[in-house]
Amino acid sequence: MAKPGPDQIRALRAESPKSRARDFAAAQGITEADLVAAYVGQTATAIVAEPDRLMPWAGRLGEVMALTRNESCVHERLGHYLDYRTGAFAAMILGPEIDLRIFGKHWVHAFAVEEPGEDGPKRSLQIFDAAGDAVHKVHLKPQSNHALWPDLIANMRLADQPATLDLTARRPAELAKGDSAGASALRAAWDKMTDTHQFIGMTRDQGMNRLGAYRIAGAPYVEQLESAAVTHTLTRAAEAAIPVMIFVGNLGCIQIHGGPISKIVPMGPWINVMDPRFNLHLRADRIAEAYAVWKPTRTGDVLSVEAFAADGELILQVFGYRKDTPAASWNALVRALPRLEEVPA
Repeated sequence: MAKPGPDQIRALRAESPKSRARDFAAAQGITEADLVAAYVGQTATAIVAEPDRLMPWAGRLGEVMALTRNESCVHERLGHYLDYRTGAFAAMILGPEIDLRIFGKHWVHAFAVEEPGEDGPKRSLQIFDAAGDAVHKVHLKPQSNHALWPDLIANMRLADQPATLDLTARRPAELAKGDSAGASALRAAWDKMTDTHQFIGMTRDQGMNRLGAYRIAGAPYVEQLESAAVTHTLTRAAEAAIPVMIFVGNLGCIQIHGGPISKIVPMGPWINVMDPRFNLHLRADRIAEAYAVWKPTRTGDVLSVEAFAADGELILQVFGYRKDTPAASWNALVRALPRLEEVPA
């Protein structure tokens, strides 16, 4: 079936203006980037997608809302884009509220979007990967520096303003990779870690990926949890005022919340954190596997709660907030979570 063109996309959207952009795009067999591009020349302007050029402009916009998501979880944080640090493999925003890890090779298409709203124009920067999936968005709020918007567009606008995009096939999530015959070598390498950032390199050296290693390592390195344990984690952290770090990401961006959470709101299959400056929206019914994970570091043991979808995609990770915060309460919370007795083969 042929993908609808820009005129048809806009006509279909006019018939369904209130549905969420991502849901509308999926229903029409298009990507969210296709939907935005259909409005180029109207409410959207194609702009440079390079983080080194785009993120300094985001920093000048003042207080905004940063949004990063995957298929099962949405992470939204109010704050400022501060302390941008470039990098050949990954760039970073290291502000006290907006904390990002940016993988620039997946920042392929970007748009400045301005739509009419009840309280004035709704403005955002929207970045997509080669397949047309959103990797990160910057939403301006009433208190943002809207006066900068024309200069941003003038400086970042692409010479070519196409209303259709040349997209690649969506890259599927990586399934669990590993061989139980390597369990002893995996555990020996695990014991030698001194920093959590060594984990991916360590598993790669073992011919595994994250989920494959989790399925193989066994206790005390990894224990499988009931899927409801993720909801328990958020609820208990809020009730006991235990500060946490929540990582949510996709191929192009990881967004991190660091600090307390307080207002937990279940809504159908969703479990939501609805705090004034941080919102999380998690489809708890899409959690196929959840794990409590132990990693050694030079500054002490680190425990995390991590959730995966049925296709192997990492949905989110939750750690104890370690900055000037004793780990005892978080560790006790994780150790009390409901375990599964058996790990799937």
